[in-house]
Amino acid sequence: MPYDPPPEIAALSLAELAEAVAARKLPPVEQWSPSVSGDSHMRIAADGRWFHDGGEIRRPAMVRAFASLLSRAGDGQHWLVTPTQKLTIAVEDAAFIATDLVERDGALAFRLNTDEIVLAGPEHPLRAAGDPDLPAIYLAVRQGCEARLNRSTWLQLADIALAQGEDLRVTSQGATFDLVPE
Repeated sequence: MPYDPPPEIAALSLAELAEAVAARKLPPVEQWSPSVSGDSHMRIAADGRWFHDGGEIRRPAMVRAFASLLSRAGDGQHWLVTPTQKLTIAVEDAAFIATDLVERDGALAFRLNTDEIVLAGPEHPLRAAGDPDLPAIYLAVRQGCEARLNRSTWLQLADIALAQGEDLRVTSQGATFDLVPE
């Protein structure tokens, strides 16, 4: 089955962005409780590249498939979950990278390195980490997993924050997020 990536987010209205989010069918990872666990021998590098047994996974379709099975436990451990097993996966920073951003009708829509679209808001909050001189901004994606904003996306977000007011805060879907770590 051929893969049709979603259109560039800059060309979409908020309704179209929301429709693209709703159309994404993900496996019901949260409903699975496999009894077999182990190690996947996989790693997600800080730059978003995926590796298995030291070799880079270069097929985007494979990365998207594995990414749809990700969850993160309360202790920070990332897992690949299927109906029959759950396998640890090493994640250097965040499981996803936010690579683009658009502001539409009071909502911030992010495109991830897996072509997913996530609307920031109460269910998908933004979190500032690091220190005020070198902040890192993270977006909650799903199942405890986060996306770190890459540099250009962070700069887009900072421009939006400055346009919204004097402080580095943004509002999306009624929720306000501080972009300066405490």
